[in-house]
Amino acid sequence: MGGRRRGAPGSDEDYSFVSPVVKYLLFIFNFLFWIISLVMVSIGMYARMMKHAEAALACLSVDPAVMLMVVGVLMFIITFCGCVGSLRENICLLQIFCISLTVIFLLQLVAGILGFVFADKARSKVTEVINNAIVHYREDLDLQNLIDFGQKEFGCCGGVAYVDWSQNMYFNCSKDNPSRERCSVPFSCCIVSKDKMVINTMCGQGKQELEYIEAGKYIHANGCIDKLVNWIHSNLFLLGGIAMGLAIPQLVGILLSQLLINQIKEQIELQNYNLKHSFDPWS
Repeated sequence: MGGRRRGAPGSDEDYSFVSPVVKYLLFIFNFLFWIISLVMVSIGMYARMMKHAEAALACLSVDPAVMLMVVGVLMFIITFCGCVGSLRENICLLQIFCISLTVIFLLQLVAGILGFVFADKARSKVTEVINNAIVHYREDLDLQNLIDFGQKEFGCCGGVAYVDWSQNMYFNCSKDNPSRERCSVPFSCCIVSKDKMVINTMCGQGKQELEYIEAGKYIHANGCIDKLVNWIHSNLFLLGGIAMGLAIPQLVGILLSQLLINQIKEQIELQNYNLKHSFDPWS
C-alpha cells in the first residue's frame, strides 16, 4: 500500500500531510549511502578478482573482500528500499528500511555489550586470529604487509611475545628446520634507530634464541595483544566517537522513515475520509 495522494471529489487536492522536506531529505540520505554501497561492492569485487591465491588470508574468519561485498550488497538493498519508498511514498518499502536499520542498530549494540562483558573470550579469539595469521605469514603478501604494519605501528612482535613466531614453519626454532630464517622474527619486529644511515633488514635473525631482556635490546619483545588492549584503553573517546558516527546516521534514518510513514498514514486516512463523505448529501 502506498501513500500517494489521490484527489477525491469535494476535497482539497493540494493539501497533504506528507512533508516534502522529510520526503526528499530521506531520499538524499538513502541515495548517498546507496552510492557508497556501490563503491564498496566494486572495491570488494576488484580485490577479489586481483587475488590469485585461493588461500589468501586463510587465517581470517572471513575474507575482507567478501565481507566488503556482502556489507555493500546488504546496504544496497536497504538503501534502495529507502530511496524508492520515500519517492513513491510506499509504506511497505519504508517499513522494510526502518525495520532493517533498527535490527542492525540493535545487533551492533548487543555486539558491543557482549564484547565488553565477555572481554576475556574476545581476547582469546583475537589471540587465535593473530596466531593463525603468524602461521600463514609467508603464504600471502597482503597478510604479510598487514602484520608488518601492525607490528611497526604498535611496536610489538607476535601475539603474546616474540617467541610466538616459532609457530611459523619458516621461523620455527626446531633443529631440523632447514629454513634460513630459523629462530628469527620478521624485520617489522626490529627496533630501528632513526640516526642509522644503513638499516639492517636481517636484525631479527636468531632473536628467538635470546632471553626476553637480551632480545629487547634489538627487537620489540612484547606481544601485540597487550599493546592493542593498551591502545584501546587509551583511545576510548576516539572509539566512542567512531561508534557514535556509525550510530547517528542509522538513528537519523530510522527517525526520518518513521516520521514519513506516520505522515503517509495520516494522508491515507484523510483520503479515505474524503472519499467516504464525498457522496454524503449532508456534508
